[in-house]
Amino acid sequence: MIGAAAPPRPSRARAPRLPAEGEAVLSTGAGGRRARAPSSVVALRAPGPPAVLVRAGSFTMGSSEVEITHAVTLCKLEPAGELCVDELEASFANELVPHEVYLSDFWIDRTEVTVASYRRCVSAGLCNEPPYASGGRRFDRPDYPVVLVSWSDAQRYCAWAGGRLPTEAEWERAARGAAGRRYPWGNVYNPFHANHGRLSFDELDDGDGFLELAPVGSLIAGRTPDGIDDLAGNVEEWVADYYAPEYPSGSAANPRGPDMGEERVVRGGSFAHGRPWLRGAARGHDAPASRRTTRGFRCARDA
Repeated sequence: MIGAAAPPRPSRARAPRLPAEGEAVLSTGAGGRRARAPSSVVALRAPGPPAVLVRAGSFTMGSSEVEITHAVTLCKLEPAGELCVDELEASFANELVPHEVYLSDFWIDRTEVTVASYRRCVSAGLCNEPPYASGGRRFDRPDYPVVLVSWSDAQRYCAWAGGRLPTEAEWERAARGAAGRRYPWGNVYNPFHANHGRLSFDELDDGDGFLELAPVGSLIAGRTPDGIDDLAGNVEEWVADYYAPEYPSGSAANPRGPDMGEERVVRGGSFAHGRPWLRGAARGHDAPASRRTTRGFRCARDA
C-alpha cells in the first residue's frame, strides 16, 4: 500500500448527476413528461447508475513479459496474424513495466458518453458539434457513444458535466479490478462479451451482433464486477494522460502521466479491434486533434 491509509467509507455514496434539460417523471410537474401506459399499472425499468464509485486501494498496473508474450500470441491467432511481426509485436511492449499504483476513491461513468448526452453540451454552446454531416451520419444516434471527437472535445464535455477525463491509471483500474484480470469481465476471452473487430483486411466482425457501433451498455455480459460497461470494445476511449512508450519504474500514488508529449493515451479497443487490444492493459495513442469513428470517451470525477 502506498501513501496514507484509505479514508473511512461514507455511509452512503451517491453517483454524480449530469446536467439535464428535464427529467422524465410520472407526474406532469414542471419540466416533466407524463408517463403513458395502456392501464393503471405502470412498469418501470430502472437504468444503471450514471457513474460507479471505485474505492481507494492499490493494484498492479502494466504487463509482465509473460503477459506481453501472451498478447503477441493472441495477435498471431487473428485472421491476418502474419502481420504480427516486428513493429506490431513491439507495440505491446508499451505495457512495461508492471508497477504498483495507489488510487484514491474516484467515480467513473458507467457507460461511454452518448450522442444524446454530448448534444446537451453542444446545445449549451460549450461543446463542438461532431462532424457527422461530413460522411458520418450513420453514427449519429442518441444511444450510440459519441465519436469523431478530439481529445479537447472530450475534455471540454467532461468539464461541463462536472468532471474530467479519467487518468490512464484510473481507467486501467476500472477495467482490470484490484486483482488485475485480463479483460473487464474476467481472464478468459469471450467474443460475445464485447463489440469487437479483428486484425484482418476486413477488420469488421458482426459475430458479436454488431458490425459497427452498438448502443452503450448493449453487451451486459462484458460488464465489470463493479458494474461498468464497454471497457472493452464498442469505442476506444480518450484518457487524460500524455503518452509515453513505457511506464516509469517504481510505485506511484494517483499518477497523472508525463507532464508533456505529442500524443494522448487511448484505451479499450473498438468495434474494429481484435482481442489483443481488448485487454485491460492494452494501450493506444494518437494525436489529440485526431477524430475517429472508432473513438469516444467517458468521464471521471473525484470522490
